[in-house]
Amino acid sequence: MKLIKVAHNGHEHEFEPQHGLPEALPANERVLWQGSPDWRMLARRAFHSRGLMLYFALLVLWQTVHLASSGGSGLDMAKSMAWTLGLSGTALGLVLTLAWLSARTTVYTLTDKRIVLRVGIVLTMTFNLPLQCIASAGLRLDKGAARGTGDIPLALVGRVRIPYLQLWPHARPWKVSQPHPMLRSVPDAMAVAAQVSAAWQAVTGVPVEPLRAEGPANAAATAAAGGAKAADAEPRSGGRMATA
Repeated sequence: MKLIKVAHNGHEHEFEPQHGLPEALPANERVLWQGSPDWRMLARRAFHSRGLMLYFALLVLWQTVHLASSGGSGLDMAKSMAWTLGLSGTALGLVLTLAWLSARTTVYTLTDKRIVLRVGIVLTMTFNLPLQCIASAGLRLDKGAARGTGDIPLALVGRVRIPYLQLWPHARPWKVSQPHPMLRSVPDAMAVAAQVSAAWQAVTGVPVEPLRAEGPANAAATAAAGGAKAADAEPRSGGRMATA
């Protein structure tokens, strides 16, 4: 089975024969898990909302100091700050809205044969990733996330490749030349990673190595029996499922 990508104009998910899928599953295939990104964590991790908030706060502070040192009146300072705060609030609002829309229109599906990513706000695309086309999977837990959210990047075998810009924000950061699709800001990511590992092992027949917990933010974490070993290796044919 080959990796395929299906792209459609419009919002075909409003008429999906099965939620999150472009067509009904065959009788011999079943859904193991479905989920969507947590939009707050997606805004923070993919759209860098916290960094933008810090930038605008520093901008307002610099403007206040500059006006005060140049002898500007209180009225001038109030007008200038109102203008800056309005623009900052508008920009942040747009970013948060994009994150919310992206999370709302995204559905990740794990079946006993593949992983399907239905993504896109205006132009909806469906990426179909057969489990045998996945060389390894990763797990990065978000530090301090209340719902145990995290990212699950998927390294593909051989020369199988999806353009980075078509995947973003559902792509592993900085892996541009060999993009890794990624289940982003998934709630209860540890349990989802364990399900991915178990499904992959069932399809490929390759044993999954036990996971060893390391750091709290970006290292491996023990998911469950049948977890995977931390690794950042490049995709390889017949490789082991790995979490990192």
